[in-house]
Amino acid sequence: MDREYLRKELQRIDGKGYPAYKDIRGRYDFSAFTLFIDSVQGDPFAAPSRLRVRIPQSVAGYPSHTYRNRSRRVGLENYLLHSFCRALRKAGRPRGSGKSGLMQADQPGQEMLERTAMSVNDEYVEAQFMIGLPAQGRRISGSIAARMLCDELPNVVEGSLIHRNNDSALITRYCAVSEDADFLRTALPGKGLVAFVADGSVLPRISGIDERPLRDGRVVKWRSPEEIRVSFNLPNAGRVSGTGIAAGVTLVVGGGFHGKSTLLEALKRGVYNHRPGDGRELVITIPRAVEIRAEDGRRVSGVNISPFINNLPFGEDTSAFSTENASGSTSQAANIMEALEMKASLLFIDEDTAATNFMIRDRRMQALISKEGEPITPFIDRVQEMYTFYGVSTILVMGGSGDYFDVADRVIGMDVYRPRDLTKQARRLAAEFRTERRREIKEQCGPLIPRIPLPESIDPKKGKKEVSVKIRDHTHIQFGTEVIDLSAIGQLIDTGQTRAIGDALWYAKKHYIDGKATISEVLDKVMRDIEREGLAVLSRRPGPDYASFRHFELGSALNRLRSLHVRRG
Repeated sequence: MDREYLRKELQRIDGKGYPAYKDIRGRYDFSAFTLFIDSVQGDPFAAPSRLRVRIPQSVAGYPSHTYRNRSRRVGLENYLLHSFCRALRKAGRPRGSGKSGLMQADQPGQEMLERTAMSVNDEYVEAQFMIGLPAQGRRISGSIAARMLCDELPNVVEGSLIHRNNDSALITRYCAVSEDADFLRTALPGKGLVAFVADGSVLPRISGIDERPLRDGRVVKWRSPEEIRVSFNLPNAGRVSGTGIAAGVTLVVGGGFHGKSTLLEALKRGVYNHRPGDGRELVITIPRAVEIRAEDGRRVSGVNISPFINNLPFGEDTSAFSTENASGSTSQAANIMEALEMKASLLFIDEDTAATNFMIRDRRMQALISKEGEPITPFIDRVQEMYTFYGVSTILVMGGSGDYFDVADRVIGMDVYRPRDLTKQARRLAAEFRTERRREIKEQCGPLIPRIPLPESIDPKKGKKEVSVKIRDHTHIQFGTEVIDLSAIGQLIDTGQTRAIGDALWYAKKHYIDGKATISEVLDKVMRDIEREGLAVLSRRPGPDYASFRHFELGSALNRLRSLHVRRG
C-alpha cells in the first residue's frame, strides 16, 4: 500500500461514522519514508491516533559520526525531536470536533533523555507521533485527513528529519555536548569528586515552572573559587575549568535568595545531560545521586530506620518500620535508608524541605529533653559516619545552623550567586564558638538490611482489567486501584519517565518480583533489560512515549505503592 492508496481510502470513508477510521491501520510506502498507522482513536475526543514514520538512512543522510556512540546518538535524537515537534506544531491546528487536526510528538525539555519517540541507527531514522484524525461531530472528515497525512506530513518529514534540511552545526553541538557530559561524569570519581560546575555556567532558571535559563541582566555566570578549582580535558570542548565538589560532606551556606538552593537544584539535575544553550551543560553529578526530603504522609513498608530513629514509645520496632502515615522525621529517615538500599553514593538535602527535628538538636534542646526521651538520632550525628561507613557523600544546603561546621569537610558560601570557599573560616568559627552540643550516637549504623517485595502485594488489576496502569501527570501513577504519589521525587522531571516507570512496575512484577529477589536485585534486573533491549521492552501497547529513567525513581515508585508489603532478605 502506498500514499495514493491511503488517500483513496480516506476519501472512501469520508462522511462515515468515526469507527471506520480503523480501516486505515497499516503500513504505507511514501517513497522517501514509510508511514505506520499503529493505532486509531475510537472517537474524536479520545486519545489521539498513534503513528510512526521511518526514513532509511539512504534518504535521511545522517553521517555515522553523529550517532557513533550512545552519547552522540542521544544528542542527535534530542535535536531531531525538537525539530520534529516544532514542525508538527506549525502544521497542526483545530479542524473539527474534539482533537481533530492535532499533530504532536513527545516534546523534550532541557534535559537530553533517551526517548522512544525518536530513534536513529545505521538503517533508519524513526519518529513516533500522534494525530487527531479529523471529524465533524462523529463523522469522518476524509478529505481533511488525506490532506494532513498525504500532503502535510511529507512536508513535515522533509523539513525536520532530513539531514540536508537541518542545522548541521547545531547537530554537531548537540552531539558534542552530550558526549562531553557523559565523559565528564565518568571522569569525576578519578579525581575524588562527586560533582562539577564549569566556569561560565548559568544556574538560575526563568521561574519555578520554566526550566529555561534566565537571560536578563541580573544573570551571574558561575566562576569557581581558586581553592576548589579543577580542570578536565573533554573530547569536544577541550580543556574546561570549574568547581570540583569532593566526596565527603559539603555545606552550601549563604544568605536567603543568594543562590544556595539554585546551586543544589542544578546539581541534582546534573545526573542528566542538558541541551546546548541550557547553561548547565557542564554541571555534572555522579549517576548515583539522590535528593532526600521530608515527606509527611507517605507510606513506609518494613524499612530499617533504626540508625536514625529508635526507642519509640510503646516499644515499636524501627528495624522493620511500617506506617500508613509517616511524619516528617520518619519519612526522611526512610527516604535515606531506601536510597542506601538502592546503592546511592551521594545525597542532596536542602534544609527548606527537611524536617528540622531530624536535622539537629541543639545544646539547649538537649538540656531540656534528655536523649532518653528523644528517639531521633539527628542527621548531624550520622552524616560523617555515612561517608566513612557506607561511602555515601552529602551535599547539604544549610543557612540556619552553624553546628554543621563541625562535621563538614568543606563549606561553599553563596554571595549574590557567586561561590566562595569558606571552609577555613567555618573551621575557625567552629573552634572559636564551641556549641557544646553532645553527639547522640550510641552505636554505629550497622549493615544495611535488604527487603524482599511480596508479589501478592503488587496488583495492577482494576475492575475487569487484569492490568490497569495509567499516569495522571508526571507525579502520579494509577497502578491498579492504588495511586502512587511521586510529587516529592525531585529528580523525576518528565511525563515520559513517569509513563515508563508505571509500566516498569508491572514489568518487574511479571518477570522478577517472585518473593525471593530483593528490591535492589529487582531494580538491577529491570534496568539491565532496558540497557540490553531499550525502553520498548516495557511496552504493553503500541508506541508508548517513554523517556529514560534511573533505578532510583523506579524504586521510589515501588516504595510508595501503598499496597506494598515486604519481608527481610
